[in-house]
Amino acid sequence: MVVSNQFARFPEHSIAGEHSPLSVTDLGVSYSKTPVLWKVDYVVPTEGLTAIIGPNGAGKSTFIKACLGLVPTITGQIEVFGKPLAEQRELLSYMPQRSTLDWDFPVSAIDVVIMGRYRKIGLFRPVRKRDRDAAMVALERVGMGAYADRPIGQLSGGQQQRVLLARALIQDAMLYFMDEPFAGVDAATELAIFDVLQSLEGEGKSVICVHHDLQTVAENFDNILLLNTRKVASGPVEKTLTFKNLQAAYGGRLRGLADIAVDGHLATA
Repeated sequence: MVVSNQFARFPEHSIAGEHSPLSVTDLGVSYSKTPVLWKVDYVVPTEGLTAIIGPNGAGKSTFIKACLGLVPTITGQIEVFGKPLAEQRELLSYMPQRSTLDWDFPVSAIDVVIMGRYRKIGLFRPVRKRDRDAAMVALERVGMGAYADRPIGQLSGGQQQRVLLARALIQDAMLYFMDEPFAGVDAATELAIFDVLQSLEGEGKSVICVHHDLQTVAENFDNILLLNTRKVASGPVEKTLTFKNLQAAYGGRLRGLADIAVDGHLATA
């Protein structure tokens, strides 16, 4: 799904030059001495939307949190556009899982979006008009402009997900990490989110999503990283989403593997 129009990615338009948006070497993470990720090597392609897939407990969310510096690593090196993570944090944006947030907190939709601007505003400094204007632009982009002043607790799950996406957009990053952005949303919201992801790619930005719906991976993503504690496989969807790789990652925990697998076309059992 590489965009091939006037917005297509050109090297001179990218701060990355020849560098991958993300390069991970020998990444290891453990919780309470239990390995969650082990010896993961992965280089994100410079073009296309990337999905991270794998069974529950495979370390997908942990992977992106480690790449953001949100969880400690026990081994490994992370580079963003050819430089250490610590030097490139301002280029990153993160959309967490909706279920991890407190939606009863008494703030409006636009307040949530402005939170994504705090890095530019600064702690304990007042929100400026240009920050509110930027938040409105982000809300309009995800179809939520009319709900700017609505308390977040009164929004539907799909609307809340759009607000989270707007909060990620306002950071104006070059590399976006999104943790299950399509979980529990309606068809209209799913389409709206994919439209935004495609537009980000068209602007020369990179998007990495933890994705749970294997049926839609081949339709909506160009590249995949298949995880189950270790890297099982990675590469273009049409070459990597195969019966063999899915079986290696999921074992007997997933039905219909042969119908999901792609090997140039839908595979047969």
